[in-house]
Amino acid sequence: MTERGTFVINGVERTIVNQLVRSPGAYFMVTQDNVTGKKIYTAEIRPVHGSWLEFSTTRHETITVRIDRRRKFLASTFLRALGISSNDDIRDKFKELEASGKTSFINNTLKKDETPDSQEALTEIFKKMHPGEPIVIDKVKESFFGMFFNARRYDLGKVGRYKMNKKLKDTPGFKESDERVLRVDDIIGTINFLIELAQGKNEVDDIDSLANRRVRRVGELVATNAFRIGILRLERSVKERMSLIQPDVPVSIGSLINARPIMASINEFFRTSQLSTILDQTNPLSEIDNLNRLTVMGTGGISRERAAFSIRDINSSQYGRVCPIRSPEGPNIGLVTYIALYAKVNEFGFLETPYRKIAHQTRGKKTTTKVTSEIVYLTADDEQNHYITHAGVVSKDGTIEEDRVPARYKGEFIETEKEKMEYVDVVPRQVVGSAASLIPFVSHDEANRALMGTHMQCQAVPLVSLESPVVGTGMEKSIAEVMGRVIVAPFDGIVTYADANKVILKVSRGKEEAVYKIDSFKRSSQATSYTQKTMVIPGQKVKKGDLIVDGPASDNGELALGKNLVIAYASLDGLGYEDAIVISQRLVKDDVFSSIHIEKYEAAVVDTKLGVEETTRDIPNVSEEDLANLDEEGIVVIGSEVGPGDILVGKIAPKGETELTAEERLLRAIFGEQAREIRDTSLRVPNGERGTVINVKILDRKKGDELEPGTIKKIIVEVAQFRHITVGDKLAGRHGNKGVISRILPAEDMPYLSDGTPVDIIISPISVLARMNLGQLLEAHLGWAAKELNAKVSVPVFEEVGEDRIVAFLRTAKLPENGKTVLYDGRTGESYENPVVVGVEYIMKLIHMVEDKTHARSTGPYSLVTQQPLGGKAQMGGQRLGEMEVWALEAHRARYILQEMLTIKSDDVIGRAKAFEAIVKGTDIPTPKVPESFRVLIKELAALGINVIAQGSTIDLPQSVNTVLAQVTEEVRPSEDLPAGKAGKTEAQALEMQKELGGEKLMDIQTKEVGVLSVGGERKEAVNE
Repeated sequence: MTERGTFVINGVERTIVNQLVRSPGAYFMVTQDNVTGKKIYTAEIRPVHGSWLEFSTTRHETITVRIDRRRKFLASTFLRALGISSNDDIRDKFKELEASGKTSFINNTLKKDETPDSQEALTEIFKKMHPGEPIVIDKVKESFFGMFFNARRYDLGKVGRYKMNKKLKDTPGFKESDERVLRVDDIIGTINFLIELAQGKNEVDDIDSLANRRVRRVGELVATNAFRIGILRLERSVKERMSLIQPDVPVSIGSLINARPIMASINEFFRTSQLSTILDQTNPLSEIDNLNRLTVMGTGGISRERAAFSIRDINSSQYGRVCPIRSPEGPNIGLVTYIALYAKVNEFGFLETPYRKIAHQTRGKKTTTKVTSEIVYLTADDEQNHYITHAGVVSKDGTIEEDRVPARYKGEFIETEKEKMEYVDVVPRQVVGSAASLIPFVSHDEANRALMGTHMQCQAVPLVSLESPVVGTGMEKSIAEVMGRVIVAPFDGIVTYADANKVILKVSRGKEEAVYKIDSFKRSSQATSYTQKTMVIPGQKVKKGDLIVDGPASDNGELALGKNLVIAYASLDGLGYEDAIVISQRLVKDDVFSSIHIEKYEAAVVDTKLGVEETTRDIPNVSEEDLANLDEEGIVVIGSEVGPGDILVGKIAPKGETELTAEERLLRAIFGEQAREIRDTSLRVPNGERGTVINVKILDRKKGDELEPGTIKKIIVEVAQFRHITVGDKLAGRHGNKGVISRILPAEDMPYLSDGTPVDIIISPISVLARMNLGQLLEAHLGWAAKELNAKVSVPVFEEVGEDRIVAFLRTAKLPENGKTVLYDGRTGESYENPVVVGVEYIMKLIHMVEDKTHARSTGPYSLVTQQPLGGKAQMGGQRLGEMEVWALEAHRARYILQEMLTIKSDDVIGRAKAFEAIVKGTDIPTPKVPESFRVLIKELAALGINVIAQGSTIDLPQSVNTVLAQVTEEVRPSEDLPAGKAGKTEAQALEMQKELGGEKLMDIQTKEVGVLSVGGERKEAVNE
C-alpha cells in the first residue's frame, strides 16, 4: 500500500472504490394494500451476516413474520418459539400500546394462532422453512435458535447494534445493549415500533437517505470480502488435515496451518473484484476523484439492471456529503457518486458534514444571531431535527442580519425566523466535490453541462508548458497539494542539495534532514507524463509552507490543467458547425497545447518446449539498417527514434526440428548452432506508434527479480511521444463547452482586435445559447479584464459575484463594459459588421486525441471462421460494408464497386489473393468468386439439416442492352433455323422479355460508351450524357 491510499498489484497502481451500502439495523416501511387501500406497515431487521427477519401488518390487523423472504407465519407463533408461550405473557409484552384500544394487532394475531405451546410453534416454523424434511425436536430447536442467537451464524455488527439502539431507544419493551446477536427485547421493540407506526406515532424510513446508508472502505471490504473467505477456507483445510492425523502422532501447528488460502483470496479480491480498479492517472485531479468515488454496486450491493430511479436520484441527505454534480453520464448515473469536499466518514461508516454553531444573544428586546467558531460534524439523521441555514446569509462581521432566512429542516427547504437557526454551513462550496469546486461561476451553468465540465477536467492532459487559470476558484492550490506531488517545506530550513533528481532540506537549527526524490518523465497508468520540477537552489533559505518541488499539471503550486487563451464567440466560414473549434497556428508553433505521452512495451524471454529464447542482435532475414538502434544484446539504445515496425528487443526462439539429413548434419558440425532453425520473436513498435526511447528496464530471474513461472527475463521499454495539437483533437472549457478542432488557421488569417492581437480560438456562439451556459461568458469577461490588469481572480463556488463588480473590473481595465469589441478579418483587414464577445478563457486539451483513433489497413489478419478482416485498431483490422452501406451503393447502381467490396476486398479468399497478385504484376484483376461468408451460411444451414445445392449455371451480367436485345432476337428465330436440340421462344415470350427491359416505357440504361433507348420494340442508339 502506498502513502496515497493506493495499492501496487503486479506493478500496476490500483485503488479500491468505496462502497455505499444499506446499513444493518431495523427499517420500517409503508405500502398500500391493492384490495382495500389500507396502509401495510413492514419492519425489517437486517444483519451483517445471517437471516433477514421481516414483520408485516395485514389488512385484517394481524402481524405476520417472514424469515429470508420465505413463507409467512404469525408473529405470535414466532414469539412462542422464542419461549413466550402463553397468550397472557404475549399480551403482557405489548400492553402499553394495545391497552389504549386504538389497535388490536396482538389480540387479532392470537385469535388466528393455532399453536398451543413453544414446541408446536418451533415445529410449525421448521415446516415452513424446510418443507419435506423429517422433524426431530432437537434438530428443530438447534436450527431455529442457531439462526438468530449463534454468533457464528448471525451478526448484527457494531453498526447494526448502534442503529437498533438509536432507532428503538424510546420504544416500550426495548433495552439498549452491546450484544451483536439478536435478543428477545429487539424483537418485542421492533413489533412495538410497528404498532406505533400503525397508530400514527412514528415515521417510516427513507431507505435511500444517507442516514440508512454507510460507506464500506478498503479495510472493511478486504476483511469481509477477502479475509473472511480466506479464513473459512483455512478452517476447512485445517479440519481436513486434522481428520487424517493418527491420534498417537505428535502434531506441529505449522503442519496444520497453510496461509495460502488467505493469500489467494486477498490476491483474488485485488485482481478480480468489481470494486478494485486501476487508478485513473490522467492528471492529479482525476486521481483525487478516483479515490473519492462511491458506488452502490459490487459484492453485497445493487446490480445496475435492478437499480431503481429512487437510488439514482439526488436525496436531501446528500447535502454536504455527496457531490450533486459529478456522476457518470451512462447507465451508472446516480449509482457511482463522489464524496463532497469537507465530508468525512465516522467510526460507523456514516458520512458527516461540518457546520458552525449559531449563538443567540438577547440584549433588551434585540436578539443578535452570531456565528461561532465551534465546528460540529453531523450525520444525516442527526441534522434532521435541527434548523440549518446556508453560509450566504452570514454578513462580514459574522452575524445574521435578515429577520427571515432560508433553512433546511427534516429534509425540507423552508424559510423561517433567524431565532430558530442552530447551525450554518461552514462555506458555500461544501456542497460540491473536488472537480466541481474548480469551476468558476458554476451557479450560472446548466446542471448537465456542469456535470460534463467535471468529467472533462478529469480527462485533461498535463501539458509541457503549464499555466494556472487567470479566473480560478481558490481551490487550485489545495487540490494540487493533496496527492503529495507538489512538495512544500514542512519546516523552516536551508536547502543543502538540489538537482533534477533529488532535494535535501535541512532544519535551520538542528541536524534533521528531509530528502525528496523527484520523478522525471514518469509514466502514469493512462500513458500521460508525470514530471516534477525543482523550485529551489542549493543554499536557499525556505520558510514552512514554501514551495520546494512543483508537481505534474501544477504551476507554482497551483493546479494547471489548461491554458488561458484569447477566445472569440463568432462564426467563421461555417467552421464552427456542430461545436467544431477553429484555432490559431500559434498554438502549434509555440507548443501551447503540446504534451508528452509515454507508451510501455514489454518483451518476456521465456523457456519454451523447444528450448530457451534469447535476446540477440543476430536476427535472421533482417537488414542491418533495422538493427542500427540495437546494442550487442539486441536491446534498443536509450535516445533512439523509433517508428512503426522498428525492433525494440531483438529476440529469437528455436523452431521445431525434423530429422536432419547428412548434408545438414555436416553444416551443423562446421557452423555449430548458427545452422539450426530459429524464428524471429522480436518486440516491435506497433503500427501507428512512434517516439523516442526514454527508458529501458531489465528484470532478470538470476538477479533475484520475481517473474512469472517460465519467464527468465523481462525487458520493459518506454517510448515517449511529443504530440502537438492537431485537427481532430478535442478541446474543452471548464463549463462543459467541448468541441473538436476543425481547422488550424495561420495567426495572420485569424480575426484580430483593434490593438492587433490575433484571437487564439473561435467558438460558435450558438453553442452557448442552447446550453444555457452563462458561466463561460462571465469567465471570458472577467478573464479578459484580469489579463489586461495582469492579475489573477478567485471566484469561489456559490459565492455570488455581482454583475456590477465585473463591469467595474472591465472599466478599470479600460475595456468595453458589455464585453464586446470590434473584430477585424485577418484575411481582408475589414472589420466585422457587429461587435463580437471576446475574452480570456481557460481551455484544456483532453485525452481523446485523434492520433490514438485514426487507423488504416491495406492487408492484415483475417478471422478464421468468416475470413473477413478483424475489427479494431489493435488487431490491425478493417471494416466490411454493413447492410446500410450496401443499400447506399445499390441506390447509386454501383454494382461493380459493391461486388468488389463484398468479395475481393473482404472475404473472397481466392479472389483477393489473385487480385493482390494482379496489382503487383500490373495485370487485369480477375472476376470475383464466391465470398467465404456465403460458404459459412451454407455450412450453418447444413448443421441445421438443410442441404443447399446450386442448380443451373452461373449467369454473367450483360454489359449493355445491345447484348440483351441480340440475345432476344437470337432466341426468337424460327425453330428450323436453330441447331438440332434447341427450341425457339414464341414472339409473345420475346416481347415479355423486352417489356422487362423497358419495352413500352422509356428506359435509360447507362453503359460505358453508348446508351440504348428501346421504344415499342424499335432500337435507337443515343449518345450517353
